[in-house]
Amino acid sequence: MKTTTSLIVFLLAFCCAAAAHGVTIDWVTVGNPGNAGELSGEGAGGYGPDRICGAVDYTYRISKYEVTTSQYVEFLNAVAASDPNGLYSINMWSDDYGCKIERTGDDGSYHYSVAADRAYRPVNYVSFFDAMRFVNWLENGQPTGAQDASTTEDGVYTISDGVSEVRNPNATYFIPSEDEWYKAAYHKNDGVTGNYWDYPTQSDSQPSNALVNPDPGNNANFYFSDYTIGSPYWTTEVGEFENSESGYGTFDQGGNVWEWNETVIEDNFVFRVLRGGTFGNYPISLHASARDGADPTDEYDSFGFRVASIPEPDSFILLACMVIPVIILRRG
Repeated sequence: MKTTTSLIVFLLAFCCAAAAHGVTIDWVTVGNPGNAGELSGEGAGGYGPDRICGAVDYTYRISKYEVTTSQYVEFLNAVAASDPNGLYSINMWSDDYGCKIERTGDDGSYHYSVAADRAYRPVNYVSFFDAMRFVNWLENGQPTGAQDASTTEDGVYTISDGVSEVRNPNATYFIPSEDEWYKAAYHKNDGVTGNYWDYPTQSDSQPSNALVNPDPGNNANFYFSDYTIGSPYWTTEVGEFENSESGYGTFDQGGNVWEWNETVIEDNFVFRVLRGGTFGNYPISLHASARDGADPTDEYDSFGFRVASIPEPDSFILLACMVIPVIILRRG
């Protein structure tokens, strides 16, 4: 019995270590499959081409927070000792608005780092190509090596021209579509309905951009008379507005940085959708009616992303951790 107990402890430790390896994503589940969408765009009082957004007929997960600089640094150190695809932008370090990821060393032995006071702020200066390669890397198990089909160039998306890439239907990780992103941000999480908030802070009233502690709710990082937080940071740490989450529990889907969506914007079949506004935008950019897009090669101080997932791989790891010891006990 002592041997069996020791083996169970070992297996539990192994499972927990496996679950914690590499970049860890905090997820929220977006349920209510089959909900109706709603009109977004100019016809809804905002801007961008009109489209019915938010209808999703399956349960999925989306990251609670935007991808952070520390998470992106892990990615770079795994696959960008040489960086033929430009996953790193020098503007991350040199620009006043950059996320302050520093690259040292020479091609073939590059190393990347970020200071502790920047680690939990959203990465910026990332293109849609960079975001695709990040989720490919997640899908491939966060390997270390050159940028090839086993690390960044295939998996979820087979990297091509930035326009023709489509999601592998069996993918576990991916960039959220506009519908997935929109539902997580604005849907009221009140069943299979077409009910949406105007802002991703569970409110129909314009948020405040005040940074106060404790957060009173309905706050976000954007420009209104002044910046929420100016130089040298500009962006807030993810989840800073702890009482301003969406109906499903995501943070910062309004403000901080624009977030890439997988969807190609309808009136320009080159651009990919961007959502959520940024630290330098007026509050209209945070509104559900606001749709924007950019060329998939564009990298700006205001561009970041979050990731989504289906099914739930962590649940299977947890299940294995629970079931294996039970089997061993029964056999013992």
